[in-house]
Amino acid sequence: MNDISDTVPSRSGVDLRQPQLYLNRELSALEFNFRVLAQARTASVPLLERLRFLCISVRNLDEFFEVRVASLRHWIAHGEGSPGPDGQPLPEVLAQLRENVTRLVRMQYETWNNELQPDLAREGIIFSDSGQWSSMLTRWAREYFEQEILPVLSPLGLDSAHPFPRILNKSLNVAVVLQGDDAFAREGSVAVVRAPRSLPRVIRVPPEVADSPCQFVFLSTLFEVFAGAMFPGMEIHGVHQFRVTRDSELELEEGDTGNLARVLSLELRERGYAEAVRLELGEDCTPALRRMLLVNFGLSDTDVYLCDGPVNLHRVSAVYDMVGRPDLKYPEFVPAVPPRLVPNADMFGIIAQGDVVLHHPYESFAPVLELLRQASVDAAVLAIRQTLYRVGEDSPLIGYLADAARAGKEVTVVIELRARFDEEANIRMADRLQEAGVQVVYGVVGYKTHAKMLLIVRREQGVLCRYTHLSTGNYHQATSRLYTDIGLMTRNPGIGEDVARVFQQLCSFGPVLGLQHLLGSPFSLHQGLLALVEREIGHARAGRSARVVARMNALTEPSMIEALYRASCAGVDIDLVVRGCCMLRPGLPGISERIRVRSVLGQLLEHSRVYWFANGGEAELYCASADWMERNLLRRVEACFPVSDPALATRVFQEALQNYLDDNVQAWLLDADGRYCRATTGDALPHSAQQWLLDRFGG
Repeated sequence: MNDISDTVPSRSGVDLRQPQLYLNRELSALEFNFRVLAQARTASVPLLERLRFLCISVRNLDEFFEVRVASLRHWIAHGEGSPGPDGQPLPEVLAQLRENVTRLVRMQYETWNNELQPDLAREGIIFSDSGQWSSMLTRWAREYFEQEILPVLSPLGLDSAHPFPRILNKSLNVAVVLQGDDAFAREGSVAVVRAPRSLPRVIRVPPEVADSPCQFVFLSTLFEVFAGAMFPGMEIHGVHQFRVTRDSELELEEGDTGNLARVLSLELRERGYAEAVRLELGEDCTPALRRMLLVNFGLSDTDVYLCDGPVNLHRVSAVYDMVGRPDLKYPEFVPAVPPRLVPNADMFGIIAQGDVVLHHPYESFAPVLELLRQASVDAAVLAIRQTLYRVGEDSPLIGYLADAARAGKEVTVVIELRARFDEEANIRMADRLQEAGVQVVYGVVGYKTHAKMLLIVRREQGVLCRYTHLSTGNYHQATSRLYTDIGLMTRNPGIGEDVARVFQQLCSFGPVLGLQHLLGSPFSLHQGLLALVEREIGHARAGRSARVVARMNALTEPSMIEALYRASCAGVDIDLVVRGCCMLRPGLPGISERIRVRSVLGQLLEHSRVYWFANGGEAELYCASADWMERNLLRRVEACFPVSDPALATRVFQEALQNYLDDNVQAWLLDADGRYCRATTGDALPHSAQQWLLDRFGG
């Protein structure tokens, strides 16, 4: 990141769109993975959790190349991209990313080789190479390779009749350098062996031959040791693992609306073989083999990243579940169920008495499922409408929707087929729901449906009432145990009417329908948020209480950042909790000196979006599905909803905002140059936001 302390005028009234006031989006997004990796290097984190954080940083980097780097390369190659608000030319961004990624990869393997492996070995969890195997283990490994692995391999010797094979995105492969003549008198040179996805990348050694209670070998190690079994009679002069990462963005045209599911299915078939963007090689790869691979993948030397260990390091994450060592993991916790929402409670009666807020995962997701279950069998329920972005394929939610349709209720589900990397699962889910009679729609091409909404229409004493559930996160039972999110269940007629209008826009044709209580993208959320910030500016200038506290996953939308700069100049105090990418520079004299930015990382993935505005003493609090990014505010369907009950709003503020501002254990503070440093306790008692909530809800 650049030091700009001497380049920004220390006064208000400057052009708040000048490039030096903005951090680069891609560099900031990559910086998040250094913070994740730091968790893997923190001794106070349980050992297997440290391993998990390492693997998360590796997996995040994969996606970063598949999406962000792939997009940069495409824009540069086709002359389509222009510098972002930071003004940095795209080729320079790509070059700086290369430098930072190289440093990150080196740190990942140093963490694995020098910290985690030794610490795991001391706990009896060993990853051994062949030089450490006993004779008994070696015999087992040979038998395992010959019986379980070799029969499913298709080694390919490269020559004019056997061209370089298609290599699947992020798959494990080895290139074997051969010498000698085969049965057809062909001289060996190089062969490629693709590891089928059906083979485990990390294999547990049976206890009867293991040298420790938990011993593992990598599939790539078995390839290297027993390469001779794949090429009998040939001399093996080298076995080199490699892995290619490809562009995974899907391109759908406006004219594809005729059959979006079919077109998307065709696109998905080819995504695994799209343009290459990165080549990972073992450090011992020969220059000649490196050149051959680069030619075949259409890459250059700047796209190569050398690995001091397995190229598929993220696969080590499988060990987390394979090792029964709860003492090396975070303590398990059981999500709490509010007393009035005990199983089989009358959900409609409870919500009719007053709004319900659930703070996941500290509070259980079960009441949301129970609401839908009761709706599916309740004769008074006439219609159900729901948006689905990511849902586990085994979720009971799908069954409840199908049951409701079979019971004769009008059930409409808006499925976002283009939820990145969940597209195939969503297509299968859509087929299953349609078979049950659910009306399935795919939203609007060009605008991902990212809003999390459930609407239930129920007849009560002859009057139609709307019950709604709105959330900051997905209707996914598994992630509801891992992601922090806020959900609201309400019978508020105004909110119900607004949600009904959003569904009308998604499912039919017509003009923009005004919303009275919700702010919704792409029509009113962006302007609504800007207006709320401007209102705080007005309060500050009038001497009234003026403050903004907001929490989100990313802050990149330029006009929102400019508005926050203006607010800071006007005297508004601003506290931002931004988990990942942040393009705003806090602490600039005369510009953003009233803005503080922090990122909190811990056991759970921070996912809630909460916005609070002091409003001259009449505070307002909103929760939303949207980050403050251009795509969320302008090119997606999002829902931002108020928490109107004063007691509930105070609770959400304390739990989801103030609690995180008090964190001095898991928080990272952003400075004006784009650098993050860990918060320190100083003279205060240690306070972890996540642990405070785990303790508050019973752990």
